[in-house]
Amino acid sequence: SAVGRGPEVPFRSEAYGISAIARGKELRLTLSALDPAAGPPAQDLVFRFGMSGSFRLCPAAELPRHAHLRFLTRESPPRALCFVDPRRFGSWRLGDAWQPERGPCVVSEYQAFRENVLKNLEDRAFDKPICEVLLNQKYFNGIGNYLRAEILYRLKIPPFEKARTVLEALKEQEQERRKKDPSLTLSKKVKLRKENPDLLELCHTVPMEVITAEKQLLDPEHPDNYSAFKSWLQCYLVPGMSSLRDRSGRTIWFQGEAGPMAPKGQRPRKTPRKKSPELKAEPEAPSPEVTPRASKQRRRAAANPPRLEQKEVKEEQEGQADRARKGRARGRRTVTAAPASPEEPQSVRRSCRTSAGRGRGAAPAV
Repeated sequence: SAVGRGPEVPFRSEAYGISAIARGKELRLTLSALDPAAGPPAQDLVFRFGMSGSFRLCPAAELPRHAHLRFLTRESPPRALCFVDPRRFGSWRLGDAWQPERGPCVVSEYQAFRENVLKNLEDRAFDKPICEVLLNQKYFNGIGNYLRAEILYRLKIPPFEKARTVLEALKEQEQERRKKDPSLTLSKKVKLRKENPDLLELCHTVPMEVITAEKQLLDPEHPDNYSAFKSWLQCYLVPGMSSLRDRSGRTIWFQGEAGPMAPKGQRPRKTPRKKSPELKAEPEAPSPEVTPRASKQRRRAAANPPRLEQKEVKEEQEGQADRARKGRARGRRTVTAAPASPEEPQSVRRSCRTSAGRGRGAAPAV
């Protein structure tokens, strides 16, 4: 497309096929002419998906927005295989080479992935919290933000625990397991791992859960499928979970303690729980809870009011009678009392009270 950021693809052919292979977070497409003798040489493209990249097959007349690269079919009406990337964090490059700094794939190269992590634990990269190291594609090629949250949640590992502390324990467990029973068959080893998977095993099996059910879990165009993905999630964006930003600015969701390496100055935020639908009604004022002792005190106070209160009531009654006698004596005469001091403008009085309030707190009532 005109707004795509990727390079031009020099491949041109009337009839060609597309094959693909994935490795971690990268995907390699190979374009090859159906007639190799008459067509151009094969062309490889390596894609990175960023946060929102995906491939979509749709009618050529109804291209989705942000379809930055399109491959047209020969059928009638034609369809288009589109690389769609709304946020434009994804990219493609020409050639068949994987990025050299990426390690073995957690899905397709599990054994090499496991060995690559355990033999390099002295690397300074493992001085960081485990949640940050899980995004390091040199060692965890294929693990992203939602996967790291799900993996750590299932094992109840605090996200800001030191990575080396977590992974060295796995190395020791593996060595002890070999010493105890070196004659374990492969099937028994697989069974034990399924029953008690460690962090590196979950880095393989959790992505496999999504890949196995990707048609049901990862199609945002179908709300039912996306709701299936949301119900599969146990931690990421789940109501009631806590979240913090790591040092790279990515948000990690977790439950329980954050761990000793949590960023200072941040307080975990809770994902709000969904409120159950209820009929909106005017809330009633809560009636105060009255204990038997308080009830007895109220009855006694009503029967025997305090002496001070009785005195005030009596004085008020006498004052009313006195005012009535003076009113009869004056008849219809009106008396205007002179002010004790010249009348001050309203603004002056207001400013005086304001300044008094600023100096000594609230001004006394007049």
